[in-house]
Amino acid sequence: MEIIDGKKLSIEILKDLKNKVEALDFKPVFCDILVGKDLPSVKYVNLKKIKAESIGIKFHEANFAEDITTEELISEIENINKIENMCGVIVQLPLPKHIDTDKVLGFIDPKLDVDCLGEVASRNFYNGNLDIVPPTALACMYLLDTLDLDLKKKNIVVLGEGKLVGKPVMNLLKYRGLDFKSINSNTENKEEILKNADVIISGVGKGKIIEGDMVKEGVVIIDAGTSEEDSILVGDVDFESILDKSYACTPVPGGVGPVTVAMLFTNVLKVAYNKKNG
Repeated sequence: MEIIDGKKLSIEILKDLKNKVEALDFKPVFCDILVGKDLPSVKYVNLKKIKAESIGIKFHEANFAEDITTEELISEIENINKIENMCGVIVQLPLPKHIDTDKVLGFIDPKLDVDCLGEVASRNFYNGNLDIVPPTALACMYLLDTLDLDLKKKNIVVLGEGKLVGKPVMNLLKYRGLDFKSINSNTENKEEILKNADVIISGVGKGKIIEGDMVKEGVVIIDAGTSEEDSILVGDVDFESILDKSYACTPVPGGVGPVTVAMLFTNVLKVAYNKKNG
């Protein structure tokens, strides 16, 4: 089995981005808004700060107390939108329960919405504007493309229909003219559909729900699901049981995650080009 090394691939992508950022006549700014002190969120924001600065993008700090109100956070976002050379604004999720997440995301300037989660940016994507694509979905397709498969001849299955992975991945597959089946909690014959899949893209977020005896020999799995098991990050795939069964699989951690960060900054660069070109 080939273990698809997302860390190695992300290094190559970021190296290319660094060269392109250095060629700009201004320094792009990126902001990942953090509310509260949730440890995984803090770590993820810090990781993006390190990656941004490593390729020449300025990271704008925006950390707010957990008790900030929806209206106060919206006011802060409106100010961040206006920062000179801002080329990407995202909000680290999940937000505290008292905050209206959809409302907050809706106040990110759609031109700066590099996570593509606000209503306008999301609608543009689903209406066929692929200038800015949800980073995790973009990462899934990129990783699949590294295998150089003829996807038109493959039985593709998308497991989960969430707005971060499943739904945008299905949109990208449709855009490419590829046939696929999707599985959600209400799908009949789930086991049979999964067993016949040549390619599985999973974004359920439930640890180790895909085991070796559930898939066919030679299957390709892009595992974009993450959850914690005994404080350890695991994917949707029971990796050990799949090792001898699959043709290729992404590990968790170290697969989709690093490439998602790289794709996020690919979107930031696109915004920078748009600014440069007027």
